[in-house]
Amino acid sequence: MEQKLSKLFFKCVNELNKIGIDILNEKKYGKIEISISKRNNKRYGCCKQEEPDKNYKVISKSGNRKVIKYERFNKHHIEISQWVLELEDSIIKNTIMHELIHCMPYCNNHGVEFKKYANLINISYGYNISRVGDKRKDFEKSNIKYIEKEKYNYKIVCQGCKQEFYRQRIQKNFVRKYRCAKCRGKFEIIELK
Repeated sequence: MEQKLSKLFFKCVNELNKIGIDILNEKKYGKIEISISKRNNKRYGCCKQEEPDKNYKVISKSGNRKVIKYERFNKHHIEISQWVLELEDSIIKNTIMHELIHCMPYCNNHGVEFKKYANLINISYGYNISRVGDKRKDFEKSNIKYIEKEKYNYKIVCQGCKQEFYRQRIQKNFVRKYRCAKCRGKFEIIELK
């Protein structure tokens, strides 16, 4: 598994080099390490950032509080969930590429800069980098039967795009507080059981 992850990581790095992004340049992007997550995660992957660069410090106000954020870090540790490595290589590369974008300055969230790089990579190589993935579709694409491993109490359906997801617990004001990430539609909650 480690060899497969390492091989696909360097394929992604080479693709970024071809479009002018030298992601392994430590002076510009920081040091990047990649490994398989030790936890049994629901998420595809994550990029943990350390050693903030003081030159990229941004101070903003939120009410009466002062908020300090850093837009560049000197060390990044990417973790890819083990279940992702059982999927098709294109899905694994998509996940790695998503996490590599987070290593770029001003991209430690899913804001404007993140979307700019994601669109560039999507257009250049035909990736489908987005903020969220769809486990069920990715398992089907990889010809693996998708089995819900946990018992869920609630099914949440977007009234706009009909996307579904499941939760064991849910906040009582969930429908008022949240919207669909894909289409900004309202949610409908269906209680299972």
